[in-house]
Amino acid sequence: MAALIGYRRRPLPESACAAAGLHPLLARVYAARGALDETAVRPRLQALHPPHLLGSIDAAVALVCDALAREASILIVGDYDCDGATATALAVRGLRRLGARHVDYAVPHRLRHGYGLSPALVDSLQRMPDLLITVDNGIAAHAGVAAARARGARVLVTDHHLPGTGLPPADAVLDPNLPGDRFPSKALAGVGVMFYLLLAVRAALRGQGGSAAEEPDLAGLLDLVALGTVADLVPLDGNNRALVRAGLARMRSGHACAGVRALFTVSGRDPRVATAADLGYALAPRINAAGRLEDMRIGIECLLSDDAQHALALAARLHAINADRRQLQAGMLDAALALLDGPAATRAGIALFHHDWHEGVVGLVASRLKERLHRPVLACAPAAGAAGELRGSARSIAGLHVRDVLADIDAAHPGLLLRYGGHAMAAGLSLRARDFERLAALFDQAVHARLGEDALDPQLLTDGELEPEEYSLELARALRDGGPWGQGFAEPLFEGRFDCLNWRVIGAGHWRLRLRPLPDGPELDAVQFDPEGSAPPPRLRAAYRLAIDTWQGGERLQLLLQHCMPA
Repeated sequence: MAALIGYRRRPLPESACAAAGLHPLLARVYAARGALDETAVRPRLQALHPPHLLGSIDAAVALVCDALAREASILIVGDYDCDGATATALAVRGLRRLGARHVDYAVPHRLRHGYGLSPALVDSLQRMPDLLITVDNGIAAHAGVAAARARGARVLVTDHHLPGTGLPPADAVLDPNLPGDRFPSKALAGVGVMFYLLLAVRAALRGQGGSAAEEPDLAGLLDLVALGTVADLVPLDGNNRALVRAGLARMRSGHACAGVRALFTVSGRDPRVATAADLGYALAPRINAAGRLEDMRIGIECLLSDDAQHALALAARLHAINADRRQLQAGMLDAALALLDGPAATRAGIALFHHDWHEGVVGLVASRLKERLHRPVLACAPAAGAAGELRGSARSIAGLHVRDVLADIDAAHPGLLLRYGGHAMAAGLSLRARDFERLAALFDQAVHARLGEDALDPQLLTDGELEPEEYSLELARALRDGGPWGQGFAEPLFEGRFDCLNWRVIGAGHWRLRLRPLPDGPELDAVQFDPEGSAPPPRLRAAYRLAIDTWQGGERLQLLLQHCMPA
């Protein structure tokens, strides 16, 4: 059922990367990603876009500075994903460093309150704050903002999602994706927007007579910024790469907060060699699991704790919840594959629904199916606490902005979608259960309208083949440390032809292989997780990453196969 995959080498610009001290292979890799000089290869905080370019930054700063001056109560309203959790922890920690005496947070429960600043969440607050600040949500919270203001709170919305028609009735809205906003990077995550607000508030306090020597070190919070940015799959443009690079440096030097250190521990990862992949595939899923199945307050409290033992206990809870999530996801994925035996499998945009699915996990099912089928996928589940409604989560492929697909549907069929929002690669929605089949057909049509047939033919972009001498542990270390790699700045992927000398099954059906590159290369260890098929071919063509195996101590070169097929 998986899509047939072809390999295509990344095009190289005519000019080569001119950064100093680079191995020729690294120079080639960077150039293929448009990084042609030292600034692009090693982006630094000093080159960040300035906060004053954000529209409404002055109004947002004025609200915060006034609250600080009056020692007013501030409430941060977050979201139940990793970006929202890190943004919440960042806001609380940052505002306390800037002098806030009364700052707290609230986060919606997925099943009781719905998404973001909802009227249900406002109703649940026993006492309204003087200033309510949303992070990673709020741009579509018209009713929630109105409810909070009706109860006497001033509201500052900070978000990065695309707005719908009209803005919420907040006192100020800070979002780089507002129409006409001059901020050069539209790729900031919610945690990035909050970090920029903290930078601007600190600058304003300095302008009011504060001493630069006494001002708080906000760079100490960049571990949270890095984690939330990578987790939300926003493009790693130069600005985001500078933020993530600096955050990873803090982790590697042992200066991450107690919660982040604890998450590395329970994940079995070494923070001394932390990479963006560790954040995206190990730490973020454990935080996200709390919001999907239980209460995101567990994740936020872990990130706010300064006590190592308390943070470790909370991280252990997150680890256990994540194990439950993985088991639930596996069953849902099996059910999804069974549904794909029908006509849904032939559609350009695939929409699936199952009455036993959990709304907190449908996004992960959509993501796995998208990777397997190379098609945009929308997965829906019954909405807890809302009889007759479904909650859906969509995941997209390169070249298709899935939130815009939902906007197309909403414009042509008003009222079909009760709510929707998101960004290029991921979006969420609500609809009436009786409208699912109609939406499934419209989703397919809208994807067809925006994508040509060629876009549905999956291709892995590779960085070409390696020479025999390039299979080295030294080069694998340089590639590992040369990131951050991620969305929009892909981790290096190579291709080659190999003889499979031997292989065996390990773990839950994974393969461990011994390969020899053709025509004449060194014998190499390799591993492939979740392979398709019952056995690897004796002679194979593979797309792989140069990786480092640290199992049972030490470091050994290992190929991490992403895909293989008969040569």
